[in-house]
Amino acid sequence: MQDQAADGSSPRRESSSSYFVHGPIIVGAGPSGLAVAATLRRHAVPFTVLERSDGIADLWTNSTYDRLRLHLPKDFCELPHVRFPPDFPTYPTKHDFLRYLRSYAARFAVSPLFGRTVTRARFDPAASLWRVTAVSAADGEATEYVSPWLVVASGENAEVVVPKMKGRERFAGEVLHSSAYRSGERFKGKRVLVLGCGNSGMEMCLDLCEHGAMPFMSVRSGVHVLPREMFGTSTFGIAMKLLKWLPIKLVDMFLLLVAKMVLGDTEKYGLKRPKLGPLEIKNITGKSPVLDVGAWSLIRSGNIKIVQEVESFSSNGARFVDGNEMTFDAVIFATGYKSNVPSWLKDGELFTEDGKPKAEHPSNWRGPNGLYCVGFSGRGLLGAGADAQRAAADIAGRWQELAAASGAKISSV
Repeated sequence: MQDQAADGSSPRRESSSSYFVHGPIIVGAGPSGLAVAATLRRHAVPFTVLERSDGIADLWTNSTYDRLRLHLPKDFCELPHVRFPPDFPTYPTKHDFLRYLRSYAARFAVSPLFGRTVTRARFDPAASLWRVTAVSAADGEATEYVSPWLVVASGENAEVVVPKMKGRERFAGEVLHSSAYRSGERFKGKRVLVLGCGNSGMEMCLDLCEHGAMPFMSVRSGVHVLPREMFGTSTFGIAMKLLKWLPIKLVDMFLLLVAKMVLGDTEKYGLKRPKLGPLEIKNITGKSPVLDVGAWSLIRSGNIKIVQEVESFSSNGARFVDGNEMTFDAVIFATGYKSNVPSWLKDGELFTEDGKPKAEHPSNWRGPNGLYCVGFSGRGLLGAGADAQRAAADIAGRWQELAAASGAKISSV
């Protein structure tokens, strides 16, 4: 079956395995890729979306736990041009969000080419074109897609991160990454070690507790825990308003003061706060503070136990850096994800070796030679939407220039 572009037209065949694409190539059909495609549609620019999985928003569909909700209010998580339905809760569930994304894709007629894993993308300077190779999941056939523009929207969370740890192969219990965790139901009555104290690690510990498991959370470094809401409104919303008037250090001081009033001293329970404030850390590293949805009260009550960094694993448990040893039935790595861009993008000018843009926000969405990246600003869905609109507007301007030049050539013949 011949591939079709997202606008329904067929890319022009250049050879038996090469197609010239009308408009840009977008890699990834998650929220970032959908936002770019929708905005291009509004600019009347055709596009082709390549997606390695068999559906949109693969991470949200297949790699998230059942109880997951958006950690920020829905107003801060909307994609460009479409609001959430008014009947959605303030913090939509993952099922709400997926329903929104599917409706969004249908509204803008975004039809990705599914089962296409991009293995290589390089710029051809002689032709001033991007050559993107994708392998089909159906038959393993490699196809090259060619376009003047390439939009990298594969995301900051394309591949799981599981750190190498001494003795892990000796542990006889169950070991899984948070991407494979769905519910604590099957861990009832079991001692579960969760490595990682971010939002996912905290919420999985909460879920394990509620299902009768005994969670232990290993904390390697400092973490900022903030109440999800302050004074009856979202903490994030308050921070965004204050940042319009105050420097980031003062806003951080305010957030930490209120957090201490609401939550108490987190260090007393083993959660040491970093020296930099939560917003400063977010700006520098992209790492978000933990917005508490109920785990903190269980930490204070001792139902979720905080343990130190793991030094090594044994056949039935773990040894920690403080010398303590404990037995566990299962280990969950809540150690996050990483970008996979360096494995396939053969261009060292826009991305670092660890798959992050070299330039700082807000100028990191555009690279040389018609290369764009969307969803790599470390600023969540709101930042991805802003990047998508910038990239789409820039491509639309170049598309119109090409169209005008082509029209001028035809009229002069």
